[in-house]
Amino acid sequence: MNSRERIHAVLQRKTPDRVPRFEVWIDGMFDELGVTDPYRAYAELGQDGILMPYQTPTDSNAWKDGVDEFGRVWKKGMYFSGVVETPDDLKKFTPPLSYAEGFFDDRKVAALRTDYPDHCLFYGTHIGPFMGAYMAIGLERMFMKYRKDKPFVHAVMEMRLEWALAIFRRAVELGAEVIIMGDDSAHRGGSMISPQMWRELVLPYHQRVVRELSVPVIWHTDGRIDKLLPFAVEAGFAGMHGLETLSGNKLDEIKRDYGDQLILMGNVDINLFFEPNIELIRADVKRSYEQGGREGFMLSSCNSIYPGMNPEAVREFFRCQVEFGGD
Repeated sequence: MNSRERIHAVLQRKTPDRVPRFEVWIDGMFDELGVTDPYRAYAELGQDGILMPYQTPTDSNAWKDGVDEFGRVWKKGMYFSGVVETPDDLKKFTPPLSYAEGFFDDRKVAALRTDYPDHCLFYGTHIGPFMGAYMAIGLERMFMKYRKDKPFVHAVMEMRLEWALAIFRRAVELGAEVIIMGDDSAHRGGSMISPQMWRELVLPYHQRVVRELSVPVIWHTDGRIDKLLPFAVEAGFAGMHGLETLSGNKLDEIKRDYGDQLILMGNVDINLFFEPNIELIRADVKRSYEQGGREGFMLSSCNSIYPGMNPEAVREFFRCQVEFGGD
């Protein structure tokens, strides 16, 4: 099997020749890893999936300073709060759906597809409707408004859903075969909201994401996900990505309880990537392979690769994927 066939075999509940290697976000350390650029890095590091090239429009304040086009407040490149409090704010801070086209360079995407035709092209970003809504309103303010003005919160969810669908559809038009939808919904203690609130506020929008796209959608969230997994199944997601180790997610238990309903992606502990002890990385990659099994599983870190990690530990992570998982 080639890389593309391998990933599609897992998504179709078939047995691949080996477990796919599917790191979703490699957000830095390119020089330390000896790779050429953020997108070709995937193939050069032995991954079966390649992230579709995308960009933030140059006139956006996202990841800079100030209020961006979605009503999110940024300070020194970090998200700070949201300013959407009224219907007028929502109208002001919701770009037209055509704005989605500015997030892709068609030529870069086409060049990557031409150079790596045997790899699975995917698109992954944090623009899920729940996260999009609470970042626009502000997390605490959104939950307060939910008690006092549910229609407004649903209106924001609806608008952010339409935006997410617009950019996902554009990605699919350009060749994305899988969507990884980042919609962070939990912390180390569990879900941000109760199951009752989730069923009313979030589930219908997640169901629409799955229903209205023509490719498999995998949901990424940080945090402890035990209370969210039933909703992932009910929404129709193909799988779950991350399974953050520090939050207490145990791959073997999730595999036992949900392995016949969800593709699992993870859950090598990124906290080990800051350690000088390379053997800890090797042991955790081996554990993940053993617990994930040959079917319904794709190996990745439990989050992403980003600056500040120990370069040797990260290099070993990619090396021993091949050693323990096969060529």
